[in-house]
Amino acid sequence: MRKKVDTSFLIVFGKNLKTIRESRNITQAQLAIDCDFDVSVISRIERGVVNTSLSNLKLISTALAIDLKELFDFE
Repeated sequence: MRKKVDTSFLIVFGKNLKTIRESRNITQAQLAIDCDFDVSVISRIERGVVNTSLSNLKLISTALAIDLKELFDFE
């Protein structure tokens, strides 16, 4: 049985990602280029619309020059 996705977690996670990205003056487009993603992928993650993979999160943290755990530091 598949469990329901916690959309509120995804939304808060996305807001944290956006805050980190903006604090480094990086646009969604630049982050997407650095991660070899389409810009819509970054947008969907930041809006909490998509539950992305851990490998994508690792690419994002590397592009932002942060530890992976910082993406989850929002509680």
